[in-house]
Amino acid sequence: MSPTDTSPIRPEEAFDEIAVASYLGRHLSGLVGRKIVTFDQFPGGKANLTYRASADGVELVLRRAPLGEVARGGHDMQREFRVLSRLWREYPLAPQAYHYCADPAVMGKPFFVMERRHGHVPRDSWPASWPEHATLLRTTAARSLVAAVGDLHRIDPAAVGLDDFGHPEGFVERQLAGWAQRWEAARTRDVADMDLALALLSSDVPLPQAACVLHNDFKLDNTMLGDDGHLVAVFDWDMSTIGDPLMDIGTMLAYWAQPGAATYPILGGSEAVTPAPYLSRDDLLQQYATATGFELSRIRFYEGLALYRITVIIEQIYARYAAGQTTDHRFSAFESLPPILARAAVDVLSGPS
Repeated sequence: MSPTDTSPIRPEEAFDEIAVASYLGRHLSGLVGRKIVTFDQFPGGKANLTYRASADGVELVLRRAPLGEVARGGHDMQREFRVLSRLWREYPLAPQAYHYCADPAVMGKPFFVMERRHGHVPRDSWPASWPEHATLLRTTAARSLVAAVGDLHRIDPAAVGLDDFGHPEGFVERQLAGWAQRWEAARTRDVADMDLALALLSSDVPLPQAACVLHNDFKLDNTMLGDDGHLVAVFDWDMSTIGDPLMDIGTMLAYWAQPGAATYPILGGSEAVTPAPYLSRDDLLQQYATATGFELSRIRFYEGLALYRITVIIEQIYARYAAGQTTDHRFSAFESLPPILARAAVDVLSGPS
């Protein structure tokens, strides 16, 4: 997030700024106190709402769930606060979280406050400070992303007070069942390949090799890059937990799409940023396996599950748009994506091991 990465708050995502400013002054006296607080919005995300609070040179980030009804277990700001209030001590890419507010009367939904990081979120462009064809910097970014997930998976959960953060036994099976339930709750139409993907996934769930701290949505546009190409932050920890580390690698592979691939629209279309041209999938897997020692022969299962999960997330976002819960017109294009993603999941799961 750079000094120009905010915009005025969208009307339907506004809140009582006087009430929130007063709350911050009372509960974060060392950072805000009696200072005048102003707010704007980081407009780039597609799910949780993220705002900047500015108070006489102090910048804070506020995160809350989207408006309207949300899926059970999703958009969990208390979960995100818990992991970020602890993980930063051992994982410098995690911003430090300062405070959690459970009272929805303050901001419309529970929210938490975290530190502000500066850099570039590579969502629809590479950093403007980079040359137009900065192959070396983009390769650095791709390798830094893989290194970051490997570093995360090597952290001892107990060392950061997160050993009781999740229930790793049966984690993948619960994830599969949970996403299947969310699909049924969010679906706006029938997608036959979702039934086939679920059957393929349910038929042979791998045994986990370890129980690690998972981000659970680890991808390039949930990170921030510095001018040198290295990551300076990892964001969006609301689905983090303790579980099978290959879930994160499956997610990375699902988004590691070459321009022109059928799944490329999940990255945002022709203007999206992808690291795939700068680091091959084989090189990604080799770098991760070398760093962690994990065996990756069943990685297709995890990629297929990630594509299934992303399909559900896309449908959830589109359903909110179709129901009028957001006027963000980016989401109108999401209607066509679930069938493409579901077919990709089936193709991955049906391919050679």
